[in-house]
Amino acid sequence: MFYYPVNDFGPVMKGMIIGGLGIFHVYLAQFAIGGGLLMSWFQWRSMRGGADGGELYTRFIDGLFRVLVLVSFVTGAVTGVAMWFTTIQISPRTIGLMVDEFHWVWAIEWTFFCLEVAAGYAFYRRGPTLDPRSRLTLLLMYSLAAWMSLFWINGILSWQLTPGAWHETHSVWQGFFNPTFWPSLIFRTLSSMATAALVACLVVNLSSRFDAEERRRLVHASFRFLAPMAVMPLLGAWFLAAVPEASRTWAMGGSIAMTMFLGIGVGASALIGGYAVVLLLKKSMTVNGATAALLIALGFGATAGAEFVREGIRKPYTVHGTLYSNSITQDEVARFRREGCTTGDPYPLRGERELPEQLGLGAHVFRVQCSVCHTWDGANGLAHLTSGWTDDQLRLNIAQLQRTKNFMPPFAGTPEELEALVQWLRWGHADKPDGWLATDDPRVIAQIQRHLDEVGVEPGVRVGSSADSNH
Repeated sequence: MFYYPVNDFGPVMKGMIIGGLGIFHVYLAQFAIGGGLLMSWFQWRSMRGGADGGELYTRFIDGLFRVLVLVSFVTGAVTGVAMWFTTIQISPRTIGLMVDEFHWVWAIEWTFFCLEVAAGYAFYRRGPTLDPRSRLTLLLMYSLAAWMSLFWINGILSWQLTPGAWHETHSVWQGFFNPTFWPSLIFRTLSSMATAALVACLVVNLSSRFDAEERRRLVHASFRFLAPMAVMPLLGAWFLAAVPEASRTWAMGGSIAMTMFLGIGVGASALIGGYAVVLLLKKSMTVNGATAALLIALGFGATAGAEFVREGIRKPYTVHGTLYSNSITQDEVARFRREGCTTGDPYPLRGERELPEQLGLGAHVFRVQCSVCHTWDGANGLAHLTSGWTDDQLRLNIAQLQRTKNFMPPFAGTPEELEALVQWLRWGHADKPDGWLATDDPRVIAQIQRHLDEVGVEPGVRVGSSADSNH
């Protein structure tokens, strides 16, 4: 089933809604995971006592940080539900495929999430009254459940970019333990620890429960959680080596946006790591509230950059090699070239009756094939992207999208649908006049058919290559 009811968000690109919400969700969820690990470590240190001052760590755990961890996993849960809701609204076929393939994995993940909620809430309510060993047990239970939730989700998300042997076998486990599963899981775990350490530094500075010396000791103890960041460059290299060549090319200079966001992620992480090295080497040094807030902002920037790149380098797919970003499969491209992409769509076009037939068809083609990544004149708007193109340029560039920009999926429609889209674009560029003459020149349709035949139905044709060199 290809057709689903479609929502329109005006000038806001649909992918931006999922991406923006996803970044906040990931950051909150990572803090919830790292926060549990940090509290477990501090609880263990408090039980060791000695010169470290066990009471100091207990006081930290039972203060504002414990509340923030509770807030983070609650808001993480709320944004997680919001992610489900928006994804179903925007890309139902993608989320349908993910559920179809991994429904038992989702079920296992939700089981651990329930345990995470129960253990986290129990510690929030009863933690200060429990004996040290029970406190550590409860915190470890919370941390394990939170990390296992990451473990299962990571397998599904990394499968979208690198399905690996799943393409041949459709084995759940071969798809789950795909080529980027381990570098992605370890990287996210270290990111979670770093996020928790930076938030802890801010909390220490905001709290009146500690004097200057206690703040310095807690900051240094928290910054030890940043030490594993030293292996992040290796993990990043491992991840890039495991992704498809085309995806790696996007990130390493093939796409200005991808390269820029990769640079933001790497640069922000390097600044945090460099600061951590200096602080860990200089025992008398500490971090004040303003610096901690700046480091948290850098951490958010690093997370946003990494998530943007992870989503972006998957183009033109939402599930690599299987489902294009417009929810059309590779097999359906050839069929829609023959039958049309709008022919079987049971859902009417809003305002269809107000448009001439050809313009209505063009608007319909835009909705089916383009609207998930483009708007008319908002974010990533076609009004701007196609400004200045002649009719013939529009026909050629759309017919050979994968050649025009090889992160685009192939056009999946008939020559008549493509010509209707061209006329809808021209009508828009002309400020949408009341009257618009339909074009029905057979020579134009024949030329579009030649453009389509020349490029074929496969993705990613290299610029300057012939149709028989598709890959």
